[in-house]
Amino acid sequence: MRGILFAALTGAVTAIGAGEVSAAECNGVSFPGQVLADGSSLTLNGLGLRLATMLKVKVYVAALYVASPSKDPKTILEAKTPKQLVLGFVRDVDAGDLNEAWEEGFESNAKEQLPALQERIERLKTWMADMKTGQRLTFTSVPDAGIEVDVNGKVEGRIQGDDFSKAFLSIWLGEHPPNPGLKAGLLGGSCE
Repeated sequence: MRGILFAALTGAVTAIGAGEVSAAECNGVSFPGQVLADGSSLTLNGLGLRLATMLKVKVYVAALYVASPSKDPKTILEAKTPKQLVLGFVRDVDAGDLNEAWEEGFESNAKEQLPALQERIERLKTWMADMKTGQRLTFTSVPDAGIEVDVNGKVEGRIQGDDFSKAFLSIWLGEHPPNPGLKAGLLGGSCE
């Protein structure tokens, strides 16, 4: 019995020491513990649930991957390392609603930068499609290269500029996220 317990404990310590991160789930949507982005291994920082309207309608589960996990949004936003944000939809959302959400998010969290960002925001909006339950949007931010936009497995393109990347991720990590629980979950809190 002691031998079995020791072997199990040794295996657990070895897995932790090796940096393995298990998959995580929120609202029935699963995400791996690690992803590879632009040649870098990124670790799941947290999962957050997007709730819309006063009725708290569940829209998507967001997963944030970073090089060095942190509970501080400024540390994540300022890091000169790749980051990835994945939105796994739990309901159908049309492209018009997504584009309206982008506009509101930039307005709420990067208002002073809007003149410099507007053309790139418009480009992002042209790549949006109606999203169905189970589909995903993936945004991979790479320093000095911008954000690669993947719509349900199809790379649409890249939007240049670290300023755009930071402003875009600020939609979720800035002072005015879509809902507070979403930001808290992405920063390692519970996914509610």
